[in-house]
Amino acid sequence: MQSVEKVLSSTELFFEENQKLLIRIVIAILALLAIFVGTKRFYLMPREKEAQSQMFVAEQYFESDSFNLALYGDGNYSGFLNIIDEYKFTRSGNLSKYYAGISFFKLGQYEDAISYLKKFKAKDKMVAPVAAGAIGDALVELGRLEEGLNFYYKAADLSDNSFTSPMFLMKAGQVHEKLGDYANAGKLYERIKKDYPDYARRRNIDKYITRAKMNG
Repeated sequence: MQSVEKVLSSTELFFEENQKLLIRIVIAILALLAIFVGTKRFYLMPREKEAQSQMFVAEQYFESDSFNLALYGDGNYSGFLNIIDEYKFTRSGNLSKYYAGISFFKLGQYEDAISYLKKFKAKDKMVAPVAAGAIGDALVELGRLEEGLNFYYKAADLSDNSFTSPMFLMKAGQVHEKLGDYANAGKLYERIKKDYPDYARRRNIDKYITRAKMNG
C-alpha cells in the first residue's frame, strides 16, 4: 500500500513540476491537428475539386487518343502536365502522372513515359501492376530488355489476379525468348498454364510451351 502511495505521490509531483511544459505540449498537438484539418478542408479539398474539373477534359482527350491535347491542354482546359504542376499533393495530380506516362508512351516518347510512371504512386490492385507493366513496355521498346523484364515480374507480383498477373508473366516469357533464354520462358508459360488456366486457354499457351521446348 505504501509503495502505491509513493508512486501516486511521485506522479503527482511530476505533473506539478512539469505542468506548464505538459500544457504547452498539449496545445502544440492540438494546434498541429487544427492545421492538418484546416489544410485538408479549406485548401486540399477545394484544390481537389478544381483539379478534377480540369482533369475531366484531359481524360476525354486521352480516351479519344488525342494524347498531345491530353498532355498539354487546349488553351481553355489544362492538360495532365499542368495539372501535375498546379495541383501537387492532390489525388488528381498524382493520377495525372499515370495518364501522362501512358500518353507519352503512346506518342513513342518512352523516356518521358518512364519518368512520369515512376513518379506515380499507386495502391490500387489493378492500376499499380498496369503502371509497373507500362514501365516494362517502355523499357523493352528502348531495347533495355533485362530492365523491362524486371518490371514485368514486379507487375505480375504486385497483385495476384487472373488478369494482370498472367498478362505480365506472358510478356516476361516473350522477353526471355528474345534474350535466348527459352528455359525460363518455358517455365513461365508452364506456370501460366497451371495457375491461370482461363488465360492460358485464351492465349493457346501450349503453342508457346512447345516453341520454348523446341528452342531450348
